[in-house]
Amino acid sequence: MTPADEKRVLDLVPTQLYINGVWRDASDNKTFEVHDPATGKVLKTISDASYEDGQLAIDAAHQTQASWAKTAPRVRAELLRAAFEKLISMQDDFAILMSLEMGKPFLEAKGEVAYGAEFLRWFSEEAVRVNGRYQTAPDGKNRLMVLKKPVGPALLITPWNFPLAMATRKIGPAIAAGCTSILKPAALTPLTSLLFAKVLEEVGVPDGVVNVIQTSRVSEVTGPIVKDARLRKLSFTGSTPVGKRLIADAAEQVLRVSMELGGNAPFLVFEDADVDAAVEGAMLAKLRNMGEACTAANRFIVHESVAGEFSEKLAARFSNLKVGRGVGEGTNIGPVIDEKSRSGIHALVRDATDRGAKLLTGGAIPEGEGFFYPPTVLVSVPESCEILQNEIFGPVAPICTFSTEDQAVQMANNTEYGLVAYAFTKDLNRGLRLAERLETGMFGLNTGLVSNPAGPFGGVKQSGLGREGSLEGIEEYLETVYVGIADPMAS
Repeated sequence: MTPADEKRVLDLVPTQLYINGVWRDASDNKTFEVHDPATGKVLKTISDASYEDGQLAIDAAHQTQASWAKTAPRVRAELLRAAFEKLISMQDDFAILMSLEMGKPFLEAKGEVAYGAEFLRWFSEEAVRVNGRYQTAPDGKNRLMVLKKPVGPALLITPWNFPLAMATRKIGPAIAAGCTSILKPAALTPLTSLLFAKVLEEVGVPDGVVNVIQTSRVSEVTGPIVKDARLRKLSFTGSTPVGKRLIADAAEQVLRVSMELGGNAPFLVFEDADVDAAVEGAMLAKLRNMGEACTAANRFIVHESVAGEFSEKLAARFSNLKVGRGVGEGTNIGPVIDEKSRSGIHALVRDATDRGAKLLTGGAIPEGEGFFYPPTVLVSVPESCEILQNEIFGPVAPICTFSTEDQAVQMANNTEYGLVAYAFTKDLNRGLRLAERLETGMFGLNTGLVSNPAGPFGGVKQSGLGREGSLEGIEEYLETVYVGIADPMAS
């Protein structure tokens, strides 16, 4: 990747807010900077939405809702399909942009473009399949009709770690269902969302249907929107503490909420597992996005009979990875998002080693610019370590051992979270038992990757509410209306 390529892509990105089909500066003309986590340098200076801008966005979403809800499903479907095709045609541009603003390696960023675009294609197909039903009441006296209609204006708050896929996973079903929306991207990585808004504009999504208000003044801007009676839906992806506060705020207006929150995913390796396959799965489950993913394997719970082999092979793979700038040639691991994140990761590693865990590779902050942290493997990790209780959000694999299936399940479920779990075993019956016994919303059996637009993404316990993607994803943006009808045969 050349500096000219980087400049060309950055020049494509709008710097303003997108409200009611108009690119506009913030009402008070304030701006904020977006930085490259690999160098610390400023990538772009962009408009910083104020309270007034948030109000303009909810005005636009509310005023457009009625006409958008009446728009034919096929029209909404074709707009999503056009956006899908446009994204795919710009795959390299979006990948470069994501590499620059959040650090992920270029090839992995291309994978996110393909994944994110697929939500648009999936929901383009679901838009024309929103079904109701008509039936005779059990007593035969009346008829029952059930229909679906859009929930209404939605506030969509996305995280920094998957800036395209999290936007398309929310905007796709909103458009398909006939809901207008306000997208508030993370201040650390807003550029991808702005470029995506430009794509939606270019393919003809009507004014006011999607509004984008990036801001560094989050509570000032989004707080009043959440409390506005015109808002009917709130979808958030981020940390559990923030999600809890948003749920409390949403209760005032009894909003429909979708919450995809934190995770503490267990990765189980049983004595009969194909160890090489388990290592390959661990590479996927742990190091996707440098471990900065809610679905990242957080705790490696390995049977004592294969723990040594698994740990050595995983450490060997980790130590051979190339750490560098995401747009750099051959980079496997980019920087983490900022210094606060890197310091938090390192503190968890130090706590583990202080309590008796042993480092097989990594564990030291490198010198130089950027927020890099080396791929790290820890073994003999005591259960009391903070690293087994908290989401790491970095390229660190802590390994502990078990002796029985019951013990493995108990260790896996010993968390307030329940987003995803992984297990490697050749015993299908055991795999099915685990699917029933593990307290999780998603389960990867002999695979380290579960995310798929056709699968319902979401968790249980404090990992969230609702599902995104799949057949369930569009239901989050639809209300169910029951119509009781007098028996037409009685007249």
